[in-house]
Amino acid sequence: MKQTESHFPLTDFIEYSEEDMLARAQNYYQELKRRHSIRQFSDRAVPQAVIEQCIKAAATAPSGANHQPWHFVAISDPEVKAQIRHEAEALERSFYEGRAGEEWLDALKPLGTDANKSYLERAPWLIAVFSKKRGGIENDGSKVNYYVHESVGIATGFLLQALHHAGLGTLTHTPKPMSFLSKVCGRDNDVDRPYMLIVVGYPDQDATIPEHATNKKALAEVATFN
Repeated sequence: MKQTESHFPLTDFIEYSEEDMLARAQNYYQELKRRHSIRQFSDRAVPQAVIEQCIKAAATAPSGANHQPWHFVAISDPEVKAQIRHEAEALERSFYEGRAGEEWLDALKPLGTDANKSYLERAPWLIAVFSKKRGGIENDGSKVNYYVHESVGIATGFLLQALHHAGLGTLTHTPKPMSFLSKVCGRDNDVDRPYMLIVVGYPDQDATIPEHATNKKALAEVATFN
């Protein structure tokens, strides 16, 4: 490989036996199978230090040219959460009153969702994920970022896994349009585009998950091996 910049030896890779690899893969699968989207959250506090570590894990995700085109706004302030709920529910009402269309609404029926988003206030943390079209590694806005949508999507997946691994429940929420999040979070919408809102906390003691959500496609339906 031609090297035009400084490179360092790879020293932190750990190789496992085939038996250990399979066991680790199986254990990780079993752990991720326990991750569920929940809508009934406890108001029990979650230490900020836990959220910080999970965001640090998310920020290790690969990205186009290593520009890391993401920004995470972690929100615990009750007034800000109330404002987000107010804005989100206004959009959700128009969504469920016809903007979504019948096919979309029919697809949501097994999940039992509606325009009420009380969890946006009750959960101890909301994490707003933003994508950045410009920034570069220096994060000064002077360079274009590449594969932004893909990069932020991977980082968001890392964040969901980290939060679950730490012992927390999550829900992804994507009210459309989400431009209000930029204003509420004090971000410039021309620079930071809202990508997703993640609700984070402990499940309420009466939390449930829809049976429909446990129906996962078989390996043969989602993968091909040639």
